[in-house]
Amino acid sequence: MRIAFLGTGRMGTELALHLIPDHQLTVWNRTSERTARLAEAGAKVASSPAQAVDGAELIITSLFGPEAVRESVIAPGIIPRGVPWVDTTTVSPADADEFAAAVPTYVGVPVVGSLGPARAGALGVYVGTPDEARRALVLDLVAPWADPERLHGVDSGRRAATGKLLANLALAVSAQGLREALALGESAGASAEETLGMLGGTGLAFIAGMKGPFVRGERSTDGGDFTADAIAKDAYLMIDTVDASADDAGPRPGTDLPALRAALASLDAEIAAGHGDDDFSTILLEEAEHTGE
Repeated sequence: MRIAFLGTGRMGTELALHLIPDHQLTVWNRTSERTARLAEAGAKVASSPAQAVDGAELIITSLFGPEAVRESVIAPGIIPRGVPWVDTTTVSPADADEFAAAVPTYVGVPVVGSLGPARAGALGVYVGTPDEARRALVLDLVAPWADPERLHGVDSGRRAATGKLLANLALAVSAQGLREALALGESAGASAEETLGMLGGTGLAFIAGMKGPFVRGERSTDGGDFTADAIAKDAYLMIDTVDASADDAGPRPGTDLPALRAALASLDAEIAAGHGDDDFSTILLEEAEHTGE
């Protein structure tokens, strides 16, 4: 197919690279330098979203958040009538409803995972639309991105967005749990390595294994897999979703997401310290570890 791909940041680039062998790709990014890898791989580069979508049979967006979608897609009305729009951007369920109402061909396709699984074609992927034929088309298209066991077709963009936010809530909260476990271990005289080892048989084993290399200093948070800015943005979408629900139905006990808010406070502190573009493992490190002291 002739595909327009809008948004070639870290994740968007990896997704687009999987499509180049089988499709004719035209790509666009606000910062044009970020299209270089795709151009080298054979994609055409457009100077604007409108130019990118001209003649496209399908359009994919991979933008930073819902406001970027509104600015680049919804406000200028760039999706031609009848052309499927596959949006991999992380948005809230309410945003997904809004976009589906504005563009009937909208398919919410958030991806779950970081750059390593993206490169390996082992992401979790939700494909959300009530149109069964369009859902089947997109499931086939994005199969190169996904672990087959984690490729899910669902009946709406709202449901797809919910699945993605739940996954990232688990990631943020477990990272905050690891942060606190490391603090507890240090207070009890255990080294970070000893604490990571003792977490092996606990509910924090997954996050300890994933982020252990950052804690040990084996990997730098610079240019990491999932930035603090990105997961904090997603956390605000989660909080907004719960707050909107409370506004509609009145507050319910336990719906203020206190664990997520604790994680967000840690992320916001790192962002304020200039580490927003670092891997979100930055919340696990002392400032001296950032500076190499």
